[in-house]
Amino acid sequence: MSPSAKYVQLDLNSPEFQQSWVELEADDAERVRTALKKILKLTWQDIYKDKGLHWEKIQSIQPPTGVDALYTFRLSKSARAVGYRHGNYLRVLLITADHDGAYGKK
Repeated sequence: MSPSAKYVQLDLNSPEFQQSWVELEADDAERVRTALKKILKLTWQDIYKDKGLHWEKIQSIQPPTGVDALYTFRLSKSARAVGYRHGNYLRVLLITADHDGAYGKK
């Protein structure tokens, strides 16, 4: 890695994220933890092109004030997360087991 590249930092302080994580079954929670550990070893360029994470902009949900866009990304075969980039931080807002739930539609 070049000296100027920085690893992504995680912000997991969203109450919705924390609630959704603790409600996962133990094996699903472990897979999410493994994915989060992987993210900590990546740069933002790595995140954008990682085929396993499948980082996508969410078009169907208006982002909160001050946030340019919300994104969804895969944490396991059965769990996706919603979050956004804030500087070098990935602020994770929630985990959803329902694929469409990550996009704000049912």
